[in-house]
Amino acid sequence: MRKPIIAGNWKMHKTVAEGVAFIQAVKDEVAGTDVEALVCAPFTLLPSLVEAAKGTSVKIGAQNMHFEDKGAFTGEVSADMLLDIGVTHVIIGHSERRQFFAETDETVNKKAIKALSKGLTPIVCCGETLEQREAGETKALVKVQIEKAFSGISGADAPKVVIAYEPIWAIGTGKTASSQDANDVISYIREVLEGLYGDDVSEEIRIQYGGSVKPSNAWEIMNESDIDGALVGGASLEPGDFIQLVNF
Repeated sequence: MRKPIIAGNWKMHKTVAEGVAFIQAVKDEVAGTDVEALVCAPFTLLPSLVEAAKGTSVKIGAQNMHFEDKGAFTGEVSADMLLDIGVTHVIIGHSERRQFFAETDETVNKKAIKALSKGLTPIVCCGETLEQREAGETKALVKVQIEKAFSGISGADAPKVVIAYEPIWAIGTGKTASSQDANDVISYIREVLEGLYGDDVSEEIRIQYGGSVKPSNAWEIMNESDIDGALVGGASLEPGDFIQLVNF
């Protein structure tokens, strides 16, 4: 049985004080559930959030990392730096990183391999634009993204990866793929994984949906057969909404 994971992606929002207040507000309300609760915050907040979340069920993740251990990479953060402050997860290849910061399938693969080698849980993102969806290219595109992201990752390590299917046209737009449509693509992603690793491994890998998920549609999305959680943007910024999402 795959454990659902609800991950809040705060993007470029919140100060340290606001972030700590958020953790204080949600920690007791999400305790004792069968859902993994995760907050992925800007780098400046991470040490304080890790401290605030100690002794709770809330896990703290980063939104990006570099695939090298160290070097002349101004503005970047390494896996070791994240581990040093107690971070457990890292988002890799979010569509905004691909769109605005030249992230590629190749860098996603390098980052995923590095994260796994260091003991971090990578949340690997994939998904199509509206134009690609309307052209009927969704499955072909995500197949390539998944195959390239998992290149060189062993069957033993593959279940440690979380995948987030995030149709780009539904991120921050208020538009959401129907739960059936989202499940159809996610089921196909699992088929791709089965082709790479076999049925047993593919059934272990958790696949989230991301794209304007909010409390009002979380139950419907989360009760689809192959959807194992959600990568949530705007709806993860308010404690009350996050609590409802985790307790869907």
